[in-house]
Amino acid sequence: MRLLVIDDEPLAQRALAALLSNRSDVEHFDTAVDAVDALEKLSENSYDVILLDINLPEISGIELLDRLTQLGGPIPSIVFVTAHGKYAVTAFEKRAVDYVLKPFTNERIHRALNHAFRRTESERAAQLVDLLPQLRELSKHRAEKIAIKAKGRIIFVDPAEVITVQAEGNYVLLQKESGSYLLRESISAIAEKLSSYGFVRIHRSTLINVAFVESVEPWLTGEYGLRVKGGKEYTVTRTYKKNLRCIAQSWLGTEPFS
Repeated sequence: MRLLVIDDEPLAQRALAALLSNRSDVEHFDTAVDAVDALEKLSENSYDVILLDINLPEISGIELLDRLTQLGGPIPSIVFVTAHGKYAVTAFEKRAVDYVLKPFTNERIHRALNHAFRRTESERAAQLVDLLPQLRELSKHRAEKIAIKAKGRIIFVDPAEVITVQAEGNYVLLQKESGSYLLRESISAIAEKLSSYGFVRIHRSTLINVAFVESVEPWLTGEYGLRVKGGKEYTVTRTYKKNLRCIAQSWLGTEPFS
């Protein structure tokens, strides 16, 4: 499991770090001293569990959890570790897994982590069950062609042959290795229709067929350079970098994009 410890007290951070270092089921953990630091780490990495203090500088732990909820997407299991007992009801209303009061014992933290890990595993199993119909649909679509209208004709195109789709005003351009098609369609609408064929959005005006991706390079700007077969490069903006996780089914010797 991957964890993030958010606490501005050095003693608490060191105690939690020592405890996590001795657990065989903890793959990796990071620490943050405030909400700003935490949000930066959450934007760059994925975590299964967050150990969260409430009394943080400027933005409280409760407010941080509200911001994560507003951002959308999956939220790690939350275990509050705090000296303030009065927020317990609020914490559980926000679906916290556990609420540990300081000063804590190692045994109490271990119990909370065990609870959080069990919940994380059960949620993953439930998500897999939910995804099965989509996977079946995806498998079915792989053998199909898509019909498009071009120059007054209905043309049947194998989506596996389309490299990119790019917005051009009120149109989108479907680019193949040989030839292209210009359709009167919005990029958002085409993105929804092609998502089951292995296309992901890397820019507000660009979709890419993951089957053609050869490499991805991080840039100092926080963006990525994506190279497809043939050598052409595209920019992956920060907004869509999380979609890069779909490129590979397995990640060996590295980590998927957050």
